[in-house]
Amino acid sequence: MSTQSNPPMSAKPVMADVARLAGVSHQTVSRVINGSPSIRPATKARVEQAIEELGYRPNTAARALVTRRSGIVGIIGSNSGLYGPTSIQRSVQEAARAAGYFSSLVPLAEVTADELRSALDHLTRQSVEAIVMIVGQEDALEVVHSASAGVPLIVVEGDLSGQGLTVGVDQIKGAHLATRHLVDLGHRDIDHVAGPLTYTEAKGRRTGYEATMRDAGLVPGELWEGDWTPGSGYRIGRELVRKASSTAVFVANDQMAIGVMHAFAEAKVRVPDDVSIVGFDDIPESGYLNPALTTVKQDFRVLGQRAIELVARSLEGTPANVPLLAPELIIRASTAPPQEA
Repeated sequence: MSTQSNPPMSAKPVMADVARLAGVSHQTVSRVINGSPSIRPATKARVEQAIEELGYRPNTAARALVTRRSGIVGIIGSNSGLYGPTSIQRSVQEAARAAGYFSSLVPLAEVTADELRSALDHLTRQSVEAIVMIVGQEDALEVVHSASAGVPLIVVEGDLSGQGLTVGVDQIKGAHLATRHLVDLGHRDIDHVAGPLTYTEAKGRRTGYEATMRDAGLVPGELWEGDWTPGSGYRIGRELVRKASSTAVFVANDQMAIGVMHAFAEAKVRVPDDVSIVGFDDIPESGYLNPALTTVKQDFRVLGQRAIELVARSLEGTPANVPLLAPELIIRASTAPPQEA
């Protein structure tokens, strides 16, 4: 009669079963589940494989009682429907879930100081462990810097002040890539359609455009300020048609660029034969426009992962801002050398 070399595991696997199968301590399994950044990749992979093999699911209620930690990350976003903020919000939620956190989302219908304070209060009353804020208006950032939420507060895509904990994409570098591309093609009269300058991203892109123009010995164009929407891009595009002095336009996001292109098409201004256009964000539709839009890509998935990594580091007591993500220029058919070149 045969005997088993190992004692049978319980029908419902527990953390000790995972630790035994992975050959690590109970504490190491706990640190992997809680998203600790200090675990070696090989150890993390072994624990995750054991979790998968056993079908282990953490008992979050019991863990909260023992550790006095809720396992909840609060997220403050906006109801704007704009591609950038929506993509960041989704990526943060996905990264939180992958790291074993629950997420509690508070979308703001209006981004005001009162609404933001109310959202912070709402989340702290839920005993969240940290709060990730995806709101880039400068007024909102002032509230954040003066807030005392009592938990780590991470700002995504917006805080260029150097205060607090933040992750983001290098907006100035992205604007430099876009503007330099047009300069290298031979354009000298380059306009910029900015986003609302109450947003730090819009300011960063404007700053990058102006600096690149001056570095090339060129004069930045007058300020055209939109509101991120195709409608505002269309209205500005009609003004650019009437002005008829530039051979290229760098637009601060793809949605406004679509509006500019529509205004040009109505006026029989050909892209890129008459005017080249560069956008920003690389929305899914940008490669399927006619012509396909040259744009600057931001990796929102990695941005969400970095935000949650910063949450984990903060909860471990080792918070440190991570370097800004490098954007990527995606060259398509909407840019070409100016005709006179």
